[in-house]
Amino acid sequence: MPFLCLDDFEPAARRFLPQPMYSYIAGAAETGHSARANRTAFDRYAFVPRVLVDVSHRSSETTLLGRRYAAPFGIAPMGLAALAAYRGDILLARAAAAENIPMVMSGSSLIPLEDVVRLNPDAWFQAYLPGDQRDIDALLGRVQAAGYRTLVVTLDTPVAANRENDVRAGFSIPARPNLRLAWQGIRHPRWLFGTFLRTLVKHGMPHLENAYAKRGIPILSPHVERDLSGRSHLNWRHLDSIRRRWPGHLVVKGVLDARDGQRAAALGVDGVIVSNHGGRQLDGAAAPMHVLPQVVEACRDIPVMLDSGVRRGSDVLKALCLGARFVFVGRPFSFAAAAAGESGVLKASSLLKAEVLRNMGLLGVNAIGELEAGHLIDNHLINPTQRARP
Repeated sequence: MPFLCLDDFEPAARRFLPQPMYSYIAGAAETGHSARANRTAFDRYAFVPRVLVDVSHRSSETTLLGRRYAAPFGIAPMGLAALAAYRGDILLARAAAAENIPMVMSGSSLIPLEDVVRLNPDAWFQAYLPGDQRDIDALLGRVQAAGYRTLVVTLDTPVAANRENDVRAGFSIPARPNLRLAWQGIRHPRWLFGTFLRTLVKHGMPHLENAYAKRGIPILSPHVERDLSGRSHLNWRHLDSIRRRWPGHLVVKGVLDARDGQRAAALGVDGVIVSNHGGRQLDGAAAPMHVLPQVVEACRDIPVMLDSGVRRGSDVLKALCLGARFVFVGRPFSFAAAAAGESGVLKASSLLKAEVLRNMGLLGVNAIGELEAGHLIDNHLINPTQRARP
């Protein structure tokens, strides 16, 4: 089956991946309400195109944090990407460099952050902050020494989410080998031999490499959960300290309340990503598209970005019309990597870019900077009865 849009990668990845791994990527917290709302939020808005506009010279290029990118989207941070595809973070980084789009390296990766930035010097690094200030400072020192220029601090993980669906599917960290997992590996031999066993033979047991300044513990260790916890006391003083310590661009991710965006901007951050973690943290949290205009209004002097639920070029353009400067896409790129490796990620990026350019033409727009709220109409204002729908 040919890949014609981002959604086409998911069925192929589901056939390739063991059920627990697929569930980890595709799943969300509790009932999955927020994950579904992220998608339906885009349906609230309809385009109002302009006609008889010469769009023969349109371009999807845009500038973000002083760099010119080929498209207004990038690859969101995705933990454990090296279990979805062999050396997953590396192939994502290479593809992003080839496509000239940003790739955000996850702090819960199984590949050292130094290996990724050597292949893609423009990669960003996303940190889940350690619970101790000394550990935070040491991690920042490591990231800076590696050569990263943009740091993304995720703010929406003060405590662990309720990922009960992962438990039902048999996925856990630490990994607990059992007959069920063994059977899943046997049923998915391409993943077993091409990803998991190949990793063990060539690189040894995977470790959580980037949570601290030093190498983390193996994914089979019973202390993994403890190693990833202890953030409940973090507060604005820690972000202020990071801003004083970090010399490069500082972006915060996981903001939904405009007051938090405003406070982060006042502390000197260089950008805000409006996100509900793809519905993987607080189930019932607002969809980013629903709060985006308020955050943009509160953060007029810095770029506001968005992730969670973006699947089509039309989604990208709707977010930009509402004031976002950029969007990030997660699960589809992970599925593309699992389904077809680096070529799959390149294909996914080219498909999304083609949709952006095509829809710009149909909308009567030549440049990303021309997009504005006037290109959208709120369907809820057209049909108020929609407000009563669940």
